[in-house]
Amino acid sequence: MSTDRLHVDWTRCDGRGLCTELLPELLDRDEWGYPVVRDPHVPRALRRDARDAVRACPLRALRLVTASDPSQPVRVAPHSPAGSRAAH
Repeated sequence: MSTDRLHVDWTRCDGRGLCTELLPELLDRDEWGYPVVRDPHVPRALRRDARDAVRACPLRALRLVTASDPSQPVRVAPHSPAGSRAAH
């Protein structure tokens, strides 16, 4: 069984906060507006919303990572072009 997790690339993020608006169930904002991942594990019911938030990030700072076994290293899903409906 694969596990999807959210990851923020802090070298890319500029704190616009769009992801926190699109995925409030898993993301909060810190005092500077940067996203804070409350729980990196993405429940099955929120996978589509998580993929949408990843695609909407203007700086591609939000990623969805997948591991088939939680004890193994994760595979980073490639970014699709903005607006693409390609599966991650």
